[in-house]
Amino acid sequence: MPCSPRLLEQKTPVTPIGYGAMSLSAYYTNTPEPDSKRLAFLDHVYATGQRFWDTANNYGDNEELIGKWLALNPDKRKDIVLATKFGQVGGGPGRNDAAYARECCERSLEKLQTSYIDLYYVHRVDTAVPIEKTVEGLVGLVREGKVRHIGLSEVSPQTLRRAHAVHPIAAIQMEYSLFALDVEKPKTDLLNTTKELGVALVAYSPLSRGLLSGRLKSPDDLEEGDFRRGIPRFFPENFHKNLELDEKLHTIAARNGITVGQLALAWLLAQGDNVIPIPGTKSIDYFNENMGALEVELGMQDLREIRAAAEKADVRGHRYAVETSPNSYFADTPPLE
Repeated sequence: MPCSPRLLEQKTPVTPIGYGAMSLSAYYTNTPEPDSKRLAFLDHVYATGQRFWDTANNYGDNEELIGKWLALNPDKRKDIVLATKFGQVGGGPGRNDAAYARECCERSLEKLQTSYIDLYYVHRVDTAVPIEKTVEGLVGLVREGKVRHIGLSEVSPQTLRRAHAVHPIAAIQMEYSLFALDVEKPKTDLLNTTKELGVALVAYSPLSRGLLSGRLKSPDDLEEGDFRRGIPRFFPENFHKNLELDEKLHTIAARNGITVGQLALAWLLAQGDNVIPIPGTKSIDYFNENMGALEVELGMQDLREIRAAAEKADVRGHRYAVETSPNSYFADTPPLE
């Protein structure tokens, strides 16, 4: 049975699997494809019925690219729930003060060639600004019609609760995959918190940056300029140990006639009606494969086996370069005085 749409704030329907557009522009390559090819790819994304698109103001020319597509297809803007982000400054703490949020929003609106942003995320929280002040600034943008929903990324449950008390938070974006189960752990209790508050959990890197794609066999498969070369999880001394989970999942996937990637996405969808994976790719074939996970219905025995494999896996290496870690995991902000 096809997966039903997910909801933002219990009112805005989105595709159960979103599309993360980052790889069209940045981080995985030094040489993005020509605009003509990337715009044609977005044509395909739209034609398949995919309506939840994710970008950010620090993804190279990604906002500009989507803006070009929207300018060529103005009648289709209303169909798309478009998410972007602000506040991540290099690898250090975010900047979230109200003036900066407004400045970034205005710039993103210009680049995206749109009058509103459906979902505006705080990409990384500001360790110097109480989250209440950040949300108050974003509420001003909501009142002006420039932003429709507010989101957060990589926050603690305490930060989410504080933000949600100021204004409803529609979604939080966290890394969540069979390689990254931290949102479920009692220490964080973040998945349960989102369900309690009615907040969507948008799972970025749901295929663990390719480790769950079934296609990566060696760190040498990564091209020069690919940021994964700097992530400890992909270092040679860790990579092959991490692939052991992929190999265990392959047996379950083969039994169901699906790929490991489809299995990983279908498993996430089964973790709650508020969970929305946003895999990214620049390949039409891989995009179609990812969206095929919407047709996958895993049995209870499969779900138990998958979880057991993930929980027993000896995952090696951090999910980010160590120097970016302090503000990249379940971050808090100062208390409001």
